[in-house]
Amino acid sequence: MPIVDLVLPKLGESIMEATILKWHKKVGDTIHLDETLLDIATDKVDSEIPSTAEGVITEILFEVNSVVPIGTVIAKIDSKKAIDTPISSSPSPVASSSAPAPVKVEAPIKEEVPFTPTIASTPIISNSSDQKFFSPLVISIAQSEGISMQELQDIPGTGNQGRVSKKDILSYIEEKKSGKIVVPSQTKQVTSLPSNNLHSEHVISPKPAQIYNEALPDFMQTNVAQKLAQPEDVIITGNVEIVEMDRMRKLIAKHMVDSVHTSPHVTSFVEVDVTNMVVWRDKVKNLFEKREGTKLTYTPMFIEGIAAALEQFPIINSSLEGDKVIYKKDINIGMATALPTGNLIVPVIKGANQLSIVGLSKAVNQLANAARNNQLKPSDTQNGTFTVTNVGTFGSIMGTPIISQPQVAVLALGAIKKRPVVVETPAGDAILVRHMMYLSMSYDHRIVDGAQGTQFLAAVAKNFEAWDINRQWFQYL
Repeated sequence: MPIVDLVLPKLGESIMEATILKWHKKVGDTIHLDETLLDIATDKVDSEIPSTAEGVITEILFEVNSVVPIGTVIAKIDSKKAIDTPISSSPSPVASSSAPAPVKVEAPIKEEVPFTPTIASTPIISNSSDQKFFSPLVISIAQSEGISMQELQDIPGTGNQGRVSKKDILSYIEEKKSGKIVVPSQTKQVTSLPSNNLHSEHVISPKPAQIYNEALPDFMQTNVAQKLAQPEDVIITGNVEIVEMDRMRKLIAKHMVDSVHTSPHVTSFVEVDVTNMVVWRDKVKNLFEKREGTKLTYTPMFIEGIAAALEQFPIINSSLEGDKVIYKKDINIGMATALPTGNLIVPVIKGANQLSIVGLSKAVNQLANAARNNQLKPSDTQNGTFTVTNVGTFGSIMGTPIISQPQVAVLALGAIKKRPVVVETPAGDAILVRHMMYLSMSYDHRIVDGAQGTQFLAAVAKNFEAWDINRQWFQYL
């Protein structure tokens, strides 16, 4: 039949639905094979969906902002019209004198699809009654580029009813960077306080703050006096701000709740001496970056040790489906990456156990940069078998992470801290300053028992502590 159904393709193992952000074509338009048809968003990544057929679009079944299950028919294409279009294979006098080309080239579409969405885009809260609405993609770009909500409101839109499209905001950002647009600095409004509040007389009055000051050095006394306000000086406004969660945060919240309801979580902890890793990295990092063209961070070093332990404990690299345990032969390690928006995404390093420290470093840096710049492809977040999250990046010494379904475990890396530690030496025990960190792993107690979980964690710690301080990384290329 000439009518072809276009379905929303499978986007990942745990992705069951996607949100339509924008249609690049409308009914009656011609579309070619692999030409971008629409933009969609999931809890993991925003991406473009190409057409799997060529022809004329006869029907679009979902509007912008609709949430569509994977495998659902989203549009219909009349492929017969594309087949019937005459394409001359050899030049002729008639063809040479006529201007039309055999393939129709679509002009850039300035307007978004003229639909009235059933689900409203994320509103920007404003005191003005004339509020604008923005798609999640536009908001994500604005947040990553540091564009304030007031500034976003002032961007002229070419979309339906003046809405700001992706093209509008990218054009605005380009002009702003080139200096064509100058954004006036915004000054914060400060509510003036009554003259009888927080006045100097309260600071210098002989109250407990002054007594406390006498016991402190001179340079601290003024600050303490100012901070110790009296009860009558405290102003309680009762004001609150209510902000609706964005699309990604809603989906993350749902997945976290589903994970806790699915897997009985148990968390084990171990302390690790990573002094050898710290000393080795400090010794080679400058030469490593100069020679390999990429920075050497701790993450690829940790992933190497974790991948080696996963080879020893295949139960940790598995999943559970009903009463069946599925052992994954590939070791694909996901690394949780914080986004500028405050959300989290987990790009996956495929075949981590097969990569050298150079390969791991390049994979880690490339995926992390792509995640922060919203350039991840759907395949970059698929087929993970184990997840690592570095809570130490933000100063936390340990954490109790939640499993990313359908995996059975997730490992948290704490902050590296220097501490005095009792170390056994040939001459006896000695107290030395060492670089220490905590590892914590949450695992699914339906399939992983405490013995297996702690043995795996101990194996990871052993790999970290056994790092060769004289290692030559270029031998592993």
